[in-house]
Amino acid sequence: MPWEELENIAREIRSGLDAKNTARDTALMRCRELTRLCALSIRAVHREDYVEGKRLLEEARKAAFVLQTDLAPFPELLYAGYTQDALKEWVEASIVYAVVTAGPLPGPRELNVTEAAYLNGLAEAATELRRRILDLIRTDRFEEAERLLQAMDEIYEVLITMDYPDAIT
Repeated sequence: MPWEELENIAREIRSGLDAKNTARDTALMRCRELTRLCALSIRAVHREDYVEGKRLLEEARKAAFVLQTDLAPFPELLYAGYTQDALKEWVEASIVYAVVTAGPLPGPRELNVTEAAYLNGLAEAATELRRRILDLIRTDRFEEAERLLQAMDEIYEVLITMDYPDAIT
């Protein structure tokens, strides 16, 4: 009977979609958590609490790893906008911490993100550096402000050379 075959096919499809839907629900929760950890890390950096910023960044690294690992069987979810946005936040927090603390700049391979997520996170990191520069100017810390302004300029110089369609970046 062809209808029995159709039921078996439908059952198989339903099972796959149930698994994907569960993975999506979990991913949305994990994306919110990753975004929160990154925001808290950046906030700690602005308060000059670098130990807390680093601790939160390490939690974010673990959260990003779990998110990516869980979604590996579902590339359409891994590369969905909400997942890439959360990973962009991970890039932003990582770059802000590195630049402000004068540490090594992590690249996309180190952070295990796409080029697009990296570039978008890099651009957003520059806006956080702007805020940090203004805070430094308020407290007459001009030398440090100048160092961060130089970093912003370098980020800008790189970003303006990335002339690709939005679908790519």
